[in-house]
Amino acid sequence: MPRVNSNGIEIEFDTFGARDAEPVLLIMGLGSQMILWHEEFCEEIAARGHYVIRFDNRDVGKSSHLDDLGMPNIPELLMNVLQGNAATAPYAVTDMADDALGLLDALEVERAHVCGASMGGMIAQEMALRRPERLKSLVSIMSTTGDRDLPPPRPEALTVLAQPPVPTLEGAIERSIAIFRTIGSPGFPFDEDLVRQRATAQFERGYNPAGMARQFAAILTQEGRRERLGNVDMPALVIHGLEDPLVPVECGKATAAAIPGARSLWIEGMGHDLPREVWPRIVAAVAALTGEAGDR
Repeated sequence: MPRVNSNGIEIEFDTFGARDAEPVLLIMGLGSQMILWHEEFCEEIAARGHYVIRFDNRDVGKSSHLDDLGMPNIPELLMNVLQGNAATAPYAVTDMADDALGLLDALEVERAHVCGASMGGMIAQEMALRRPERLKSLVSIMSTTGDRDLPPPRPEALTVLAQPPVPTLEGAIERSIAIFRTIGSPGFPFDEDLVRQRATAQFERGYNPAGMARQFAAILTQEGRRERLGNVDMPALVIHGLEDPLVPVECGKATAAAIPGARSLWIEGMGHDLPREVWPRIVAAVAALTGEAGDR
């Protein structure tokens, strides 16, 4: 897959569809590589007349691993955040937004529809706030405004994510299965084979537990966006599962309420993942939004 220089680092990316079609940038979440945007999902969006771009965020996969920044002490950082004390991270969600904007620059994409999932939704929101002229529309999936007064993850979701990383492929696979059995969608069949395949592919492409910790530190120290999102003036769509144990649906509802005129799609039975069964609904909702944006 190709790479470009962006914001002082290297970004690995992949594309689907015609280069002259309407661009859609897909941004994945915490510790997740671009391959978690399944190829078939990307092809379905491309089939709606889009040039789909997916990429590895900094510190995961084949994009730059910023190991010189060290390993943050997550328990200490979390305690400081909960107590309202000063807390710093190796980098911020805004830095990751600048990475994505730099990728668009490198690809000579002047404006794009931007769709982010989980942490990717936070990055997409920051892109809309920092450089609104670069976005045609905004889609925030199973994400949040980042404000401290919103409901926290359920204890079981935090517990499974807090388990230490395992340095072997088999250990990484079993950890991934445990995570997605806990935070995944209870209303849809659990596809263990797909989880195994993705865990294997991610391990082989670029396993980087320290990078995931640095991303998590960026999430913990982000500033709330609820008030600032009131200034967003573009077609927007918020998608969230009603059974999300990691980022409760109240976080998605707060996002939708904060963005003037935002559409919403609440999916019964969906947790903190994107089961194949919901792809048609998500693709249709995204296509309806991008069509609206194209008419503006």
